[in-house]
Amino acid sequence: MDPLTADSLLNELRAVDAERARRAAEPELDARVQALKAYQQRRFAQTYADLLAHPRYQAATRFFLQELYGPDDFRQRDAQFARVIPTLTRLFPDEVIETVARLARLHALSERLDTRMAERLDSADITPARYADAWRACGEPAARQQQIELTMAVGDALDRLTRKPLLRQSLRLMRGPAQLAGLGALQNFLECGFDTFRAMRGAAEFLSTVRQREDALARGLFQADATTLGQLP
Repeated sequence: MDPLTADSLLNELRAVDAERARRAAEPELDARVQALKAYQQRRFAQTYADLLAHPRYQAATRFFLQELYGPDDFRQRDAQFARVIPTLTRLFPDEVIETVARLARLHALSERLDTRMAERLDSADITPARYADAWRACGEPAARQQQIELTMAVGDALDRLTRKPLLRQSLRLMRGPAQLAGLGALQNFLECGFDTFRAMRGAAEFLSTVRQREDALARGLFQADATTLGQLP
């Protein structure tokens, strides 16, 4: 990864920290952000209820639900991103670092958009109508599309990594050094992602389904489509 890319990603992570600090200073805004994150996780679970019940896809769907759409606090993982990205630690191969970089970029973008939407919510009691109104008021269709593209890129990268037979063994060998280096949360993400996608035995259909549904949802929300609104929890 070139220095300019590393600097850009670090700036994004710093921006997330600044937003967190502002939220902490505005308890009502912070409450709306947390309510929004929980709502979006419920939305994802509803949109992909069929995949959550599918023996082949349930683990990957749950991985997306928890790691990409969950309301968890990722401060520890963000701090580890910030350490990995500029130093290009030799613990992880370049292809793994690129996956980490995509995830960091996705997380930074999602945090920014969540804050912007929460600023336009008048309550932490989120209904489908309030969610759709905040989505449109927030705008940024290009950023929404980038969010989907980055989600797909993370999934594609994890799928490609599973095709490298020696990588899983390498990840296992990295477990101890990663813990000693303070990169345990990042190591856990990589191992979980690798094992989940490998067990799926090919992610093309899964990722295609996610892309199709997320694209349709974004279009429907921007167009105030009644059918889309009816699909929200």
